[in-house]
Amino acid sequence: MFIIRVFQSGMRVRFALLLSLVLPACTPQDRLAAAALNVGSVPVFGRSIPDVAVSLVSGKDCSVVRLEQGKSYCREAEPPPPRPPFCTRSLGTVDCWSNPEMLSGGPPREVADGPRALTPAQEAYRTRHWPNF
Repeated sequence: MFIIRVFQSGMRVRFALLLSLVLPACTPQDRLAAAALNVGSVPVFGRSIPDVAVSLVSGKDCSVVRLEQGKSYCREAEPPPPRPPFCTRSLGTVDCWSNPEMLSGGPPREVADGPRALTPAQEAYRTRHWPNF
């Protein structure tokens, strides 16, 4: 299924380069070294050497470790965080609304003043590609 999507998305050249880098590691004398590198890369990078190559080609965070945890192979883009509720003081309690524009007379002052959305730096970090260059 992954290979079909790779060929449909126009990444044939990158996929061929990826295979040319991965296949030479399959020779009999290099299997022990390749296995040692893969075992060492999982605790360091959180993914195996082929996962690092797939992540670099696809721009997504892909890992066999995610499959082991019952998740998808590549991490999907995170949805934006929900808007925090709009809370104001009332008589002896705090009232919260999801849509402060519906309040008559304009929105009153909130209980906790703070940012209502992500800063541009936070949004750039949230939507970054792997690796974090």
